[in-house]
Amino acid sequence: MEHNKIIEATANFVRNTLSDAEGGHDWWHIHRVWTNAKLINQTEKTDQLVVELAALLHDIADSKFHNGDEEIGPRTAGNYLQSMNVDTGVTEHVQQIIRHMSFKASFDKPSFHSPELAVVQDADRLDAIGAIGIARAFTYGGFKGRELYNPEIPPNLNMTREEYKNTTAPTINHFYEKLLLLKNKMNTPAGKALAEQRHTFMEHYLKQFFDECGSS
Repeated sequence: MEHNKIIEATANFVRNTLSDAEGGHDWWHIHRVWTNAKLINQTEKTDQLVVELAALLHDIADSKFHNGDEEIGPRTAGNYLQSMNVDTGVTEHVQQIIRHMSFKASFDKPSFHSPELAVVQDADRLDAIGAIGIARAFTYGGFKGRELYNPEIPPNLNMTREEYKNTTAPTINHFYEKLLLLKNKMNTPAGKALAEQRHTFMEHYLKQFFDECGSS
């Protein structure tokens, strides 16, 4: 099957699979990451098929919605790609990207890297910051029933991987524990450039937030 038909079929599969997903991890999140990945890849010139498939399938079964099962995403993506007779090398590369692209994976010593991972990881991280990132953070916080802000619970700036996975802290803490760190974790020149303005927007937002709380 030719490249464009594989991508079109995969987009339809993801759209249908995530039709009832939580608002921060739904089809429109996938669509934005897919768009970001294609934009970044214009200057990186990596394997376009791998980049697009990984962007489309990266949250097909996010572990945090599946009892922490960190293999369900790669497994679901692999089963789908095998059903589409996608080349085994491409399938395995996509699975490796899905395994290693999340923020929590950054707590471990890197065991896999590729230029395609760098592109898709940047694309996903861009959707976690800026105006969209703020909206997604509060959407997920509400989904989990978390407080918006509690001055008695400070951010944990030295989290372990397990602490990050199991946190129930207020959503504002997430800015300091993850979102504000992403600008300096971008891999590609295009990703870094796009992250700058979104990072600045979050800083302005937080200043306004704390001004309104009377705790700036």
